[in-house]
Amino acid sequence: MRLLEYKGKELLNKYGVKIPRGGAIVRSLDDIDILNTLKFPLFAKAQVPFAGRAKMGLVRRVDTIKDAENAARDYLGKVIQDYPIRKVLFEEGGVNVAKELYVSITLDRENRGGYLMLASTEGGIDIEEVARRSPEKIIRLYIDDYEGLRDYMIRGVAQKLGLEGSAAQDFVTVAKAMYRVFTEYDAELVEINPLALTTDGQLVALDVKVMIDDNSLYRHPDISVEDSDYTTEELEARKYGLHYVELTGYVGGIMANGAGLTMATMDLVKEFGHEPADFLDVGGGASKDSVREGLKMLLTDDRIKAVLINIFGGITRCDEVARGSC
Repeated sequence: MRLLEYKGKELLNKYGVKIPRGGAIVRSLDDIDILNTLKFPLFAKAQVPFAGRAKMGLVRRVDTIKDAENAARDYLGKVIQDYPIRKVLFEEGGVNVAKELYVSITLDRENRGGYLMLASTEGGIDIEEVARRSPEKIIRLYIDDYEGLRDYMIRGVAQKLGLEGSAAQDFVTVAKAMYRVFTEYDAELVEINPLALTTDGQLVALDVKVMIDDNSLYRHPDISVEDSDYTTEELEARKYGLHYVELTGYVGGIMANGAGLTMATMDLVKEFGHEPADFLDVGGGASKDSVREGLKMLLTDDRIKAVLINIFGGITRCDEVARGSC
């Protein structure tokens, strides 16, 4: 799952990465008074788990407490791409940017047991766009999970980015912090884009993306699913032990037990020319109550014309499913 920006920044800042000053989270209009302790102007950033917020009008400068209140009122509760905005991050302005960099650590899909650091002097835009337009500007560092990320490796990347002196040393701090978050939080991606080099030689993480394996949440009590890209429906499903994903289809709501069987059922629907609208795995040993709540979720989706239930009786009692379907 992808963490909201403010939570990713919080994790990196814990290990020494500089972030913009302020960092106040507003969840309702009653929280606006906390902004009186910050120095205006501020930037209001709606916390949504996807890129392109500025183009959507979800980032704006606010010069007064009244402007901040209006921004919070406009953002909170708004639904963007099926995601309800529950939080707004307010940060102080005043970061004088000399250069924008890109840096990330991700799983090395091509080599087992390793990770990959990507860096570029082309920060502020999608790395995929940089790879398409200027692939020579992408720096790749392969990290063996046994050896780990060493200082000399990071200094080599800093040199290729054109960083010198204190900025190069700060980059070592940034990279090591990213690696700690990546390994300690079971992450699949830790990305800073852009990583700003300021006019006074500091490195500041202006935007952060952290994606972690949600199966590891039990190991991380400081992370809540409400800090993630789960929709309201997906959060509700977790209360009943259900695994629900809203899809882009238009016909069927799929209910099965076990991710493999659910995906196979979706494939069957697609083979016959239709697009599943929802994925609902009730899991092994589902009770009538969890089945009932799952059906309620599917049937409240206006796109669904029918619900296809495929239960393997070896791990779930079919009479419980029948009772929950009544």
